[in-house]
Amino acid sequence: MWFSKPTKEALKELNVDPSQGLSSGEALTRLEKYGPNKLKGKPKKSLVTLFFSQLKDMLIYVLLGAAVITIFIKEYADAIIILLVVILNAVIGVIQEAKAEKAVEALQKMTTPKSLVRRDGEVKEINSEEVVPGDIIVLDAGRFIPADIRLTESANLQIEESALTGESVPSNKDSAVLLEDPKTPIGDKVNMAFMSTLVTYGRGEGVVVATAMDTEIGKIAKILDEDNDELTPLQRRLDELGKTLGYLAIGICVLIFVIALIQKRDLFEMFLTAISLAVAAIPEGLAAIVAIVLALGVTRMSKINAIVKKLPAVETLGSVNIICSDKTGTLTQNKMTVVKTFTLNNLRDIPAGSDVLAPSPDEKELVRSFVLCSDATYENGAGTGDPTEVALIIMGDRFDLTKNALNAAHKRVGEKPFDSDRKLMSTLNEENGTYRVHTKGAIDNLLKISSTALLDGKVVPLTEEIKKSFLKATEEMSDSALRVLGAAYKDSDTVIDAEEMEKELTIIGIVGMIDPPRLEVKDSIAEAKAAGITPIMITGDHKNTAVAIAKELGIADSIDQSLTGAEIDEMADEVFSEKIKDYRVFARVSPEHKVKIVRAFKAHGNIVSMTGDGVNDAPSLKYADIGVAMGITGTDVAKGASDMILTDDNFTTIVNAIEEGRNIYNNIKKSVIFLLSCNLGEVISILFSILFFWPVPLAATQLLWINLITDSLPAIALGVDPGDKDVMKRKPRDPKQSFFAEGSGTRAVIGGFLIGILTLTAFYFGMYEHGYNIFTSLAKEVTKSSDYQTALTYARTMAFVVLAASQLFYSLSMRNHEKSIFKIGLLKNKLLIASIIIGLLLQELVISIPFLAEAFGVHNISLKDWGIVLLFSLVPLTVNELIKFFVRLTRKTADNN
Repeated sequence: MWFSKPTKEALKELNVDPSQGLSSGEALTRLEKYGPNKLKGKPKKSLVTLFFSQLKDMLIYVLLGAAVITIFIKEYADAIIILLVVILNAVIGVIQEAKAEKAVEALQKMTTPKSLVRRDGEVKEINSEEVVPGDIIVLDAGRFIPADIRLTESANLQIEESALTGESVPSNKDSAVLLEDPKTPIGDKVNMAFMSTLVTYGRGEGVVVATAMDTEIGKIAKILDEDNDELTPLQRRLDELGKTLGYLAIGICVLIFVIALIQKRDLFEMFLTAISLAVAAIPEGLAAIVAIVLALGVTRMSKINAIVKKLPAVETLGSVNIICSDKTGTLTQNKMTVVKTFTLNNLRDIPAGSDVLAPSPDEKELVRSFVLCSDATYENGAGTGDPTEVALIIMGDRFDLTKNALNAAHKRVGEKPFDSDRKLMSTLNEENGTYRVHTKGAIDNLLKISSTALLDGKVVPLTEEIKKSFLKATEEMSDSALRVLGAAYKDSDTVIDAEEMEKELTIIGIVGMIDPPRLEVKDSIAEAKAAGITPIMITGDHKNTAVAIAKELGIADSIDQSLTGAEIDEMADEVFSEKIKDYRVFARVSPEHKVKIVRAFKAHGNIVSMTGDGVNDAPSLKYADIGVAMGITGTDVAKGASDMILTDDNFTTIVNAIEEGRNIYNNIKKSVIFLLSCNLGEVISILFSILFFWPVPLAATQLLWINLITDSLPAIALGVDPGDKDVMKRKPRDPKQSFFAEGSGTRAVIGGFLIGILTLTAFYFGMYEHGYNIFTSLAKEVTKSSDYQTALTYARTMAFVVLAASQLFYSLSMRNHEKSIFKIGLLKNKLLIASIIIGLLLQELVISIPFLAEAFGVHNISLKDWGIVLLFSLVPLTVNELIKFFVRLTRKTADNN
């Protein structure tokens, strides 16, 4: 705990003289002892290892089995397609994984290449990898910190630590401060400087106390280095489904073959049928269809400013019910803004916008002093320097008191820089031959050095009543989480030296500023809450500021729903996990706290999304189910650890992405249920025909052909179905929920049963038309006659058309599990309509072109029979629409009651 040790004690413990630094020899010895000052990453997996790791999946095993089977029955085209699907999936997985695991590499790149150190009594520049504990580091503005440092000297030192702490303004550092509390948060360690942060103002010196993996950044790298690769909900669902279908396929093969043995059928024909049906029972296009649907979803999401790095993250977003969001830049605009001014008897709210405002006489003096007493710049919408000073200059622009014009008219001739002890800054400006001191800083310090006040353009004595008036206004602004700054001035006929500047001042007024919320975020939070999603704010900022923003946005209702990092440390892990649901705001937290918060939410079965931009967010981004990094302000580390990157850094985009994720999951579910319904129909038609001692209604080649036209285009078309506009009116899906929840399983069984039975009915009808009643047993000589074979071919053709057409029409009803096809728009999914038309045309071509008809064992059918098969084919669609109608009617009745 170097922050709690006096500088002398720290230097003694590290055995170094600050005026001389380490000797070259000692530095070399320590370099050998502690190693290079760079972060370590875990060994990379080879591309071959990555490739084979993608094949460790039950569904992939089933697909490979199906490929072997199709090669055995000489259906080489299908075998090639299946193998291509497997290889394509593995290649996509390798590319995604190779891109995704770059968090530690990004951390290594963040370390500064050069550092100023004092060695052998001289200041020299060395590679930061050569920095060792005990080195004396010289700091100045614009220089990155190469290691964790205990400051030994500081003069107006400010360090940008937002990547570690999340705070939107640089931290003021003071080497003389001694901190006793061992649980002091990183953001409050004012006598320390940390690796990869940036000096923005002032100068300082410090002694290195930790390098490489022992630094705060290094601790984050260790967390990132841990393996934490959990399956996403979609991967778990598909894994379970793959196992089920695999066992089902094996069971079907065995069952049909056993029945064929008992019935003394042609064993080779039944073997081929059993194998074909097993292949038909497995939707071999499922993996490819899911990959295509996710890939198309990624493309759509990129158009709404969300770049997805890992395909399964699209689906996982749909089940998110907790959004843990960083405050600065995500919920807020990441720029300090003056929202209130106060001069005696005049409190004014500054409206948002760029309209020019008319100042009162006192207000004009207040704004002028603030602008002249600032070192920042702001031109063409871009500012440089301290964010607080940038906000003051923007306020000047609003009152038509621009910095350039004021600087030109009132040349600065002297200054007294900001000091953390005084909490004041002063400048001396020439004004028409006279001089004026402009001072800004903490209002209580200004009141101590002021003797008069400005009231309606006149200077009046500073009475206790006036002091109370200023202090009351300050307290009210502070309670609203505003940062308060005061301004005062003093006129003189001669140049004043720095020591005399801050005496006998005239107090003018104060301003209140805040990093304001994004305008669109409030509506997005309301939408998220309506969708059953709980927004959580996690920030390194102060508690009051965080709660004020959270209340304004609708995240929290009171300060009782907030918790600080220090309070988290005081709670036992079990208690914290139990009470986590009572909190909406977490303030002054460390990287470890963020991970702890995410873990606690996940322990309750929640699917957690974590957003962030800094190095400090990276571990929690990795541990969350969905890590969302900011594209504009985000560090490379955060982007490397995330699953998704927002190109506009906007919370609203997260909500839009969740909506897209929900629709994508629903679309995948539609495709899966549709495929299973179709495949079940095929299984029922073959299995029942064998149980009834009927001829087999479909040949192996016919089954494979139907699989080709129904398992491809219609399934993909369902996968890219336009989104349901009411999807965000429902609660998030339970991550443990199976594909068959909410009646989907029942509908799949009903649909499959109807498709199978109607296929058999069409087959029976075709045989009956030719004078054969297959419910009665037929003599062997009859079944071998040419008339019987002609009738069998005709009946199989009718079954062939019904099986294909009923599946194609049924896809229309699968677009929504509750709304009718007319309510959602019959022609809204043009790809689905096209796939149905193409499927029917292909069926007609197979039947009507002689060489194709002969290859598939089919025959052209009469116009009357076309009418019959099409009528049969519409039954599953009609039944499913009737079921949906009664579901809606039942729900409406229940709602009315």
